[in-house]
Amino acid sequence: MYEKDDVVAPEPSFAGMDLVVIILLMLHGEDTLTERRIRARLPDLFQRGVMSMLFANKVALITGGARGIGKATALKLAQAGCDIAIVYYNSSDEAQTLVQDISDMGRQAIALQANVADHQSVKEMFAQFRQHFNQLHFLISNAASGVLKPALKMSTKHWRWCLETNALALNHLVTAGRELMPSGGRVIALSSLGAERAIPNYAFIGASKAALEALVRSLALELAEYGITANTISAGVVDTDALKHFPNREQLLDEYQAHSLAARPLTPADVANAVYLLCQPEADMINAHTLFVDAGYSRVG
Repeated sequence: MYEKDDVVAPEPSFAGMDLVVIILLMLHGEDTLTERRIRARLPDLFQRGVMSMLFANKVALITGGARGIGKATALKLAQAGCDIAIVYYNSSDEAQTLVQDISDMGRQAIALQANVADHQSVKEMFAQFRQHFNQLHFLISNAASGVLKPALKMSTKHWRWCLETNALALNHLVTAGRELMPSGGRVIALSSLGAERAIPNYAFIGASKAALEALVRSLALELAEYGITANTISAGVVDTDALKHFPNREQLLDEYQAHSLAARPLTPADVANAVYLLCQPEADMINAHTLFVDAGYSRVG
């Protein structure tokens, strides 16, 4: 005859299990194998429960949110309790899949199509946003585009493309969304090392990122009276879909890995973690700042 501890019980599932229910179970339940497993994992469950309440009733809007760093950021903030608006340009299938993934977490999620370089398109996108949410707490400008060519082979059209998508878009977003943002709101823009370092074939994109960082500092000044901070995150070399368009992709990855201070590659989740940190209430004194997330590469590489 088997003792109850001899039976191999399945690993308990904690999906959808309320933290209070778990704790009450521990206080009043029997000493079964399943409950001992819950007890062993209680610190982790408690941390996850606290994290899932951190941004409860908050709303984040993320441009370029369907893939790469934007997707990782959407998932990170959703795990912390945020409802999410994903703004995409032509990644409809990916955006809808991500909406479903976030909805499965118990969060509200929507996908909005917009050309962030066009002011009218952004205004129309926010009109749709208002049909679902009446506040916006975290505005994350992640969408980027551009032409990878030497500056001497670029045209005025290329210049406008880079500048309008990578810098002017942020002003469109803040202008259209500011009235929805309460005190304590966050504006976070994604930049890159090309804003301050010459990178082959990156001249116009780098210049647009430098303009973006300058704009963020000015927006921080203007938004201060509303209790809203504005910061930039300068991400290192992350192997996303965007990097696949670089003719020197492998060289960039190898150089980063050789000179960064980390023993592993930089991932979209690492950048999302930095966004998460800046969104926390304890980050309210970080303002008009560019935070480098590159394992020291920009400073010692």
